[in-house]
Amino acid sequence: MNNLHETNKLHMKFSVGMLAFTLFSANATQSPVMSANPALSFEKAVKAAQKNDPWLTGSIHQQRAIESMSSAVNTLPDPRMSIGFANLPTNGFDFGQEGMTQVKIGVSQMFPRGDTLEIKSQQLRIQSEAFPYQRKDRESKVAVTVGSLWLDAYRVQQSIALIAKNTSLFEQLADIAEASYSSGLGKTRQQDIVRAQLELTRLEDRLDKLDQQKNRYEGMLSPWLIKFSTAKSSKKSNVIDEFSLGTDFALHNIVLSQQLPQIDLLNRDLVYKKHWLQPGELVPYFSKHPAVIAIEKKVKATKVGIKLAKQKYQPEWGVNASYGYRADDPMGNSRADLFSVGVTFDLPIFTENKQDKELQSAISTTEAVKTEKLLLLRQLLGSYSSAKGRLLRLINRQNLYKTKLLPQIHDQAEASLTAYTNDDGDFSEVVRSRIAVLNAEIDALTLNVEEQKIRLELNYLFVGNINTPMTKTTMNLSSSTQNAAIFGEK
Repeated sequence: MNNLHETNKLHMKFSVGMLAFTLFSANATQSPVMSANPALSFEKAVKAAQKNDPWLTGSIHQQRAIESMSSAVNTLPDPRMSIGFANLPTNGFDFGQEGMTQVKIGVSQMFPRGDTLEIKSQQLRIQSEAFPYQRKDRESKVAVTVGSLWLDAYRVQQSIALIAKNTSLFEQLADIAEASYSSGLGKTRQQDIVRAQLELTRLEDRLDKLDQQKNRYEGMLSPWLIKFSTAKSSKKSNVIDEFSLGTDFALHNIVLSQQLPQIDLLNRDLVYKKHWLQPGELVPYFSKHPAVIAIEKKVKATKVGIKLAKQKYQPEWGVNASYGYRADDPMGNSRADLFSVGVTFDLPIFTENKQDKELQSAISTTEAVKTEKLLLLRQLLGSYSSAKGRLLRLINRQNLYKTKLLPQIHDQAEASLTAYTNDDGDFSEVVRSRIAVLNAEIDALTLNVEEQKIRLELNYLFVGNINTPMTKTTMNLSSSTQNAAIFGEK
């Protein structure tokens, strides 16, 4: 009987020892998510969203429209032709009865005020120059939006993998606790079995919540992956007749790559500098931002609008000429044909309620657009202050997790399992320590993902250098080193 008791006890210790080996060897690797669909990487998602953004296509057409209009407005208005009968007698409608009767053909040409045409053309050209910067700003915003969605979806995907891994471990704990309780060996109690089952149920609930988040981020990410293409009504026509949509990626159950991007930080020295610069010192960094330059183009165009308003003080000229044909008189004598020429112009002398007000309106419009630039710079400064502060604090938390919190939590879990293996510990403490390890791993994963999201935000603020991609990555980590990336050096 004693031999059987010792054999069962050794069997239980062996089972718990195997569980301990499984628990801590699992921390070194992470099972990849398997799927038949091709994995969507961070860079693929951003490039696909930027390439297939219909807004960019619309912006190109808007620029072309304004460029064409700038050429059209710098052309004199078409001359006007007039043909008619003049001074036809009503007592017989005889064309040769009266000497004043004639067939009159005239032409007139108007000349706009001053340099109105050239100034209008210049204003439209300046407006069209803003579109490339608006598109650059749009591409940068798309990179932040899509990149952040990808990172959120990645965090959810990896959290699901971590919980799925721990679910199997808790199932083993539950089986060992039930076997220990049934055999009457050790300190396992019925409440320990209930606790193990409860934790499994809680893990199942957490998986359901994460699946909800996964569906949410998939729904927000998938529209950016849809291709947008157009078809013209005929080869000789530039009119778009049809639109078509398609995608190279699945719109549901999107599988992301197992690689967390390490995004290069633009102006790294400035961001990590402990000394915070004053707003006036930071403005030059943001003055090259494409959104700021686009507003500057808008300001320049409105300034040209002031010059255009000043042209209203000059007269508008017109030239007209006509040729009148007269028939022979009733006696058969020839009559001379008539030629007329003249000039017309207006007199802009009552300017108080018209030209003066239009000039004031143009000046006020320019000042209003200038405030848009000030508001944008203030917004960029605030975003920089927020993002830099959050990044520095987040790095402190990452260091705390790496140097103290995670090693301590793992040591506690190992110690509690060792004590339980030697019949000197409590099963509830083993469960609590495993939950703490799982929560810490998910928190560390969240910190690592959040760092990349903040880097995206900061890179958007310094996107003024056109040749520098704001989503450039330096180091990609395979799934086998994922946990090391969460807890290790960047």
